[in-house]
Amino acid sequence: KQIVRAAPDLGIEWLTVYAFSTENWKRSTQEVLGLMGIFARYIDREAANMAREGVRMRFIGERDALNPRLKGLMNSIEERTAGNSRLNFTAAINYGGRDELTRAASKLAQRLASGEVAEASEAALAGCLDTAGHPDPDLVIRTSGESRVSNFLPFQAAYAEYEFTPVLWPDFTPDMLEACLDRWGQRARRFGGA
Repeated sequence: KQIVRAAPDLGIEWLTVYAFSTENWKRSTQEVLGLMGIFARYIDREAANMAREGVRMRFIGERDALNPRLKGLMNSIEERTAGNSRLNFTAAINYGGRDELTRAASKLAQRLASGEVAEASEAALAGCLDTAGHPDPDLVIRTSGESRVSNFLPFQAAYAEYEFTPVLWPDFTPDMLEACLDRWGQRARRFGGA
């Protein structure tokens, strides 16, 4: 909640958090059920606040495996906040980058076969991703001391800058986010041009 509330004041218009990966189903049933309960409570409790604060909430990932109550809450908050634009907040639930790319390739093949898309291209594939219409991330912050990207937005983050921090996500504060943004803002970025 703190990061979502602080993001717009820090100049962030798009924020995506990795809430639950496709690999997280391998955790114990108790842990998975606990996490799903946390997601449902968060969405239920924060819907009114997000709507009032101008936050647009969206979800990426494969929803079929999620329980009907959670899917209903996700759909409801997406509809309720669809007109908001102060912050575009996306939660990746049952998301895996490879899974997303596989689903996108299948969707692109269908669009090619139907003639909806004339040729396979980077833009055509991007239009089939869960994040179609979202800008690519400029900065990815990896918490918890891990120095891997963990299957998070591999296509979209191809040119993103990365920050790795030992701090666990629940302990990551708005001040830490601001410090990451300050370091990101001081970096010289080259995009292959002269």
